[in-house]
Amino acid sequence: MRERVKDKGMKDAVVECVPNFSEGRDARRVEAIVAAMRVEGVRLLDWSMDADHNRSVVTVAGEPSAVLESAVRGVGKATEIVDLTRQEGLHPRIGAADVVPFVPISGIKLEQCVLLARQAGLEIWRRFGVPVYFYEGAASRPDRANLDDVRRGQFEGLRDAVRKEAARRPDLGGPGLHPTAGACAVGARKFLITYNLYFDSTDVGVVRAIAREVRAAFGGLHGVKALGVMAHNRAQLAMSITDFKATPLSQVYSTVSRLAARHKTAPVEGEVVGLIPEEACERESEWMRQLIEFDDQTKILERRLAVPLSWPG
Repeated sequence: MRERVKDKGMKDAVVECVPNFSEGRDARRVEAIVAAMRVEGVRLLDWSMDADHNRSVVTVAGEPSAVLESAVRGVGKATEIVDLTRQEGLHPRIGAADVVPFVPISGIKLEQCVLLARQAGLEIWRRFGVPVYFYEGAASRPDRANLDDVRRGQFEGLRDAVRKEAARRPDLGGPGLHPTAGACAVGARKFLITYNLYFDSTDVGVVRAIAREVRAAFGGLHGVKALGVMAHNRAQLAMSITDFKATPLSQVYSTVSRLAARHKTAPVEGEVVGLIPEEACERESEWMRQLIEFDDQTKILERRLAVPLSWPG
């Protein structure tokens, strides 16, 4: 597999992969997943756990075929130790390894990341018997480009739907889901920023109303996905910014603040989950001043690429 990727002229390319796993409460399990992803030529850039969402996010980067192998191994370990029939959390999910996106960093195009995604999906099904859905740039059908559509009903709903609706069945494998690991959504996309805002309120209904107004799917901000939840005993607006060049985070923050004022509330703290590219930083902006424990050395993509983390174990 590795030689096929190199033959495409990607030997000096750097690709990022940001798999999300449906485990955010047991540190030993998350460390085992991260440790399983250790492959020569792959740098560990970030990993985090969220107990409320019961989710962990791992960021790796490196030579494309090595990153592909790293991601597949992470899926394998998650399949082994995460049982969705005993797992629940705030975040929508269809799999123990829920999403595996490949992101171009340098010397590689999105179209080549689609090839990586397709190869990774094939390996995930072959090695572990976990069915695969391809999404965003790697989608083989228009109705699967949007991850939210793929995850409709979550694991429990999708598990039932694939038995009754041929249109909901996986792109690879199946037709049924893996009994405990569900399915895996594998994709290719641009850089995504996970940005959460906490409010001076516990009224999650208000935050859900704000989420609906900013969500691109409902005519809000371009490239913004949003969800209102209770997290850490506060109302939280959890957002994914899929095109920060078209919709800078300063615009997201100002729009949310304006909408919140209508409901007599305001965002008081923010956090970036994972990494953010230097180009997306707006140093004098209010949204950056509100960030919790933001460290340039550990949260900026370019700096972490130069000084990666040590692998656990």
